[in-house]
Amino acid sequence: MEKTKPFILISNDDGYHSPGIRLLADVVKAFADVLVVAPESARSGFSCAFSGTDYLRLKRRHNMGDTEVWSCTGTPVDCVKIALDQLCPERRPDLIIGGINHGDNSSINNHYSGTMGIAKEGCMKYIPSIAFSSCYYEEDANLEPLRPYIEEIIRRVLVDGLPQGICLNVNFPARQSFEGVRVCRMTHGSWTNEISKEHHPRGYDYYWVVGSYRNDEPLAEDTDQWALENGYIAITPTTIDVTAYNFMDNVRSWDIKPKQPSK
Repeated sequence: MEKTKPFILISNDDGYHSPGIRLLADVVKAFADVLVVAPESARSGFSCAFSGTDYLRLKRRHNMGDTEVWSCTGTPVDCVKIALDQLCPERRPDLIIGGINHGDNSSINNHYSGTMGIAKEGCMKYIPSIAFSSCYYEEDANLEPLRPYIEEIIRRVLVDGLPQGICLNVNFPARQSFEGVRVCRMTHGSWTNEISKEHHPRGYDYYWVVGSYRNDEPLAEDTDQWALENGYIAITPTTIDVTAYNFMDNVRSWDIKPKQPSK
């Protein structure tokens, strides 16, 4: 790889064969050296999980044009870890990107998303990181309209960088043209009716994790959900530090002093 270009590591949670990751690699290859390391099959919902109790395998796949592609048997975060350790130890990526995910990762999906897990892992390694997602869930959805926006966001981050401890969660509405770009906060929402109970003919119960998303503040116009529902691309800067600083003094006021057991 030439060292005159930026070096970008790409992964996803839909699998190395996903149309979304192919488009993303195609966008980036025009101005960067690219390495793709992605799960061998879908790993949606794995968040920041890694394989602590099983071994991993890497497999070289067919290139995407000139882009080198590998699959990993583990999670999206495993892909980032093993890529940094085994495939690019002598050249640190200038940027790590997750996506393009087939599905919405706004609101509390941020916490469950394997695509965001990639960005968070990169961020924890002090590498600028971005997650891109489309609200189209269909694999054959036309993602071409995302191309110029993705390129512009990536170029801006390569030039300006990101503050330590901050990554970007970028979501595109399910449409072929956009009203613009909005920088948003994460919507307060919740998942309801999450478990579906079924009965197997062999006599036992089994369960599917399903659910319906509920926007708990539908009128708030500064949120990522409002932006997406109104045709805007939503960019949500996301922090790794989850400390609730404004509540620390409240906890200190508890003055916790457990009673000593009587002798």
